[in-house]
Amino acid sequence: MADERFYPPANFASLDAEDSAFETSRVVILPVPYDSTVTARAGTRDGPRAIIEASADMELYDVGLGIEPWKVGIHTLPELAPHTGSPDAMCARIEEVAGELIDAGKFVVTLGGEHTVAAGSARAYAARTPGLSVLAFDAHSDLREEYLDSRFNHACTLRRILDVAPVTQVGLRSAPVEDVELIREQGLAFFSPRELREQGHDAVTSRLSDDVYITIDLDNFDPAEMSAVGTPEPGGLHWDEVSDLLVALTKTKRVVGFDVTELSPSLGPRSCAQLAAKLTYRLIGLATTSR
Repeated sequence: MADERFYPPANFASLDAEDSAFETSRVVILPVPYDSTVTARAGTRDGPRAIIEASADMELYDVGLGIEPWKVGIHTLPELAPHTGSPDAMCARIEEVAGELIDAGKFVVTLGGEHTVAAGSARAYAARTPGLSVLAFDAHSDLREEYLDSRFNHACTLRRILDVAPVTQVGLRSAPVEDVELIREQGLAFFSPRELREQGHDAVTSRLSDDVYITIDLDNFDPAEMSAVGTPEPGGLHWDEVSDLLVALTKTKRVVGFDVTELSPSLGPRSCAQLAAKLTYRLIGLATTSR
């Protein structure tokens, strides 16, 4: 009975069926409502749905970029069911599904859920992209080898990604002393917001290879713009700073895939889900559309 009198099925950007079919879409949205290892304020399992719902309110012409990213086709998968065996098993499931999508020629956008989900998607890309590097936006170092009896706790996300690809992080402003020592000993590229402002985009992009996977923990933003996260930190990045860095990056590098994680919609105003949705949409445009 569905016709023009009804809203289309919920999908990212609320696209019509012909613009969101799996077979013809360049981009696939993989929602992962997983927050099993959260240690502060919970709620990120509701993040993927909130981002998709908020995306229905976007104008599909990106004024800042001058393009319409939806024209590459964006298909939204059903939510990935959690694996309750262990965080390791859940990351393996994400890696398996993301790998199948990559092998099918799709550009995979993973929506979390807690930041742990990024390890699965990033590892799937690293296994298929020789020389891959990772750009991480995060307020926290996330470099613990293990936390609360798990190597795939959210506090270990960048360590698990570092196992398979070099990581450059921006937004850092909270870390245990052990992580700081590791950063110094290995000369890892971690930029605080102030260091990014002082050193500029080139300091970041010069550390990256030609092919880049991007992982975004939304707590990299200042809480004034993004309060709906479990572990907010003062002194974060702002919308234009993140967007401008992404624009600079995509002028010289190829973004192969990305994730957006850690939205906990009940912890902030609706504008937070809108920011996450627009950030996802803009990065789809930067990564897949000629400008």
